Amino acid sequence: MASTDSPTRDLLHLDQQVCFALYSANLALTRTYRSLLADLGLTYPQYLVMLVLWEQDGQTVSAIGERLFLDSATLTPLLKRLQAADLVTRTRATQDERQVVIGLTDAGRALRDRAKAVPEGLFCAMDCPPDTLIQLKAQLEDLRDKLGRNV
Repeated sequence: MASTDSPTRDLLHLDQQVCFALYSANLALTRTYRSLLADLGLTYPQYLVMLVLWEQDGQTVSAIGERLFLDSATLTPLLKRLQAADLVTRTRATQDERQVVIGLTDAGRALRDRAKAVPEGLFCAMDCPPDTLIQLKAQLEDLRDKLGRNV
């Protein structure tokens, strides 16, 4: 019978799981974003879409999905809600009617100015030195890329 202190047993403790640390940190991050985004009327996934469009307006659904690692089945309902909120338009591409192009409305462009407070609010909530956050972001992107190659 194995001891409860054996290395194999320890690896199966919840607190030893990298996935749980990432999962629980993501939950805390999402809760923080929920309060920061409430005044904007956006959910966190909607905020991500808006960030992509604020960088470059007029992108296809597939381009947005690639950037956010989301499939069209997940993205389409989200985009429809943004359209219903009058933040984006959805139009068929003239070159290929199978593609849908997402564009910002005037209200969607104007929301960008109000959203400028979100990153600052997040930095305050994280209470970490900027260098630590930059390093953490790079490590998480590296981990994401390594895991993505194994799928």
